Amino acid sequence: RSIICDLPGSNCPKRLLEFWGNIQRAAEDHYDRSANCEFTTFVAYEYSDAPNFRNLHRNVIFRNERVTEYPISAYDTGSRNVPELWRQLRAECVDGDEGCDVLAIPHNSNLSGGWMFPDPASMEEAEARIFFEPLVELTQHKASSECRFDRLAGRGLDTADELCTFEQNKTDNLSALGVVFGKMRAPEGAPVPLEQFARRNMVRNVLKDGLLLDQTSGLNPFKLGFIGSTDTHSASPGGADEDGYLGHLGRRDAGYRNVQDHFSDNPGGLAVVWAEENSRDAIFEAMRRRETYATSGTRPVVRFFGGFDLDLEACSQEDFVGHGYAKGVPMGGDLVGPPDAAAPRFLVAALKDAGSPGHGGLDLQRIQIIKGWVGEDGATHERVIDVVGRADETAGVDPDTCAPTGTGHTQLCAVWQDPDFDSERPAFYYARVLENPSCRWSTFQCQAAGVNPFASACAEQAAVATQAAQDEGALGDVYGRCCLDEAEEPFYSPTIQERAWTSPIWYRPPPTLSQ
Repeated sequence: RSIICDLPGSNCPKRLLEFWGNIQRAAEDHYDRSANCEFTTFVAYEYSDAPNFRNLHRNVIFRNERVTEYPISAYDTGSRNVPELWRQLRAECVDGDEGCDVLAIPHNSNLSGGWMFPDPASMEEAEARIFFEPLVELTQHKASSECRFDRLAGRGLDTADELCTFEQNKTDNLSALGVVFGKMRAPEGAPVPLEQFARRNMVRNVLKDGLLLDQTSGLNPFKLGFIGSTDTHSASPGGADEDGYLGHLGRRDAGYRNVQDHFSDNPGGLAVVWAEENSRDAIFEAMRRRETYATSGTRPVVRFFGGFDLDLEACSQEDFVGHGYAKGVPMGGDLVGPPDAAAPRFLVAALKDAGSPGHGGLDLQRIQIIKGWVGEDGATHERVIDVVGRADETAGVDPDTCAPTGTGHTQLCAVWQDPDFDSERPAFYYARVLENPSCRWSTFQCQAAGVNPFASACAEQAAVATQAAQDEGALGDVYGRCCLDEAEEPFYSPTIQERAWTSPIWYRPPPTLSQ
């Protein structure tokens, strides 16, 4: 807004209307309204509030062409006042304009300094959050927000899940972007110790706390489905390939600047929506009901259902998806069983990424189900269960070429029944699909510059490559980070495991059993 309105003599309302009108026209011009349903656009914008560098950004997405007169921004709501955004969206869209509907998707809670998901101040605020924010962005180019495990400390942020080292940033706010010419220039961008890192920066902890709030208030304000995104600032949506990563910050991270200044970033993820058709209404409704999943950038096809009557042999059925809908609820749904209900069953299936020209899809390694619940002790707990497939140490990468080695699975399917189910305890379940190991984007770019993170001579190679870059005008250390030692880093590894996360399925005890 400042770019539009702060110029001398600028007519701010007029210029905002022009800018907002351009966005609406672009969305309409590219929306396929024919029966082919080939391409769907939405009118949307980013609500960008970052008090004290703490990220409170939301993607505001309208169902159709019925939108607010102006995009409601932090200039209109005041800083650190997301509930006011919801109030204005309700007044000007949901209640104020027939046919207008809208949702907001929080992103980068990992860089929110603990401010993204506060306890609601009232029931009205809790209801507004549930209505306007059914989804959360679980991963994007500024790191992942599922969970956090510090390899050096040997413990996690309210978790023992060692896979939570995946794409973590060392700091907890947007000063993470303060690295210039290879050095952090912002004091606020310093690493944050695990004991000072806010629990609710990580979404799994938010989900667990939502179960507790439900018990005390009768309403869970944190029923969040999952999406992934690139959060690109370079007009390159879907550009999430590790071996073709160009950066998402325009010229700021182009070329060697990616490795030099944005080593903790990544190509980002993708959002997957299970909708009846490729149209605005169908996709919006699917987002509203949370029938979505996130990926770290690859494209596996994932299904997840929960129910009390799912067939234990459902994977052998030709139409196991139809069975899942008929006998259960899909990802994002709710389970409420009778007081004497047996343990719920969960049907999960994944088909490997089919790949694209020049990008072969990786084999699947395993599927896990993550359970969170409130115990008899009144505290939250979590458990990670391997339900099909297994960790296979024979799969990896060629250290010289990054070519995958070993094999995995083309598809995986299982029906799992919770052996520790307690019908009196609220819980959530979501699936995490893991691919075989592959090289991180930084490893590809370092190797392209003649620096191999796996080589014993990495430091010498980095010095030569840095000197060559400096001869062309680069400033500072360019390729030194290529040689970081995984054993001395809390999160970094030259290889990663791409993954997908389904939206949770929640179990809530019947009213006669709830406490």
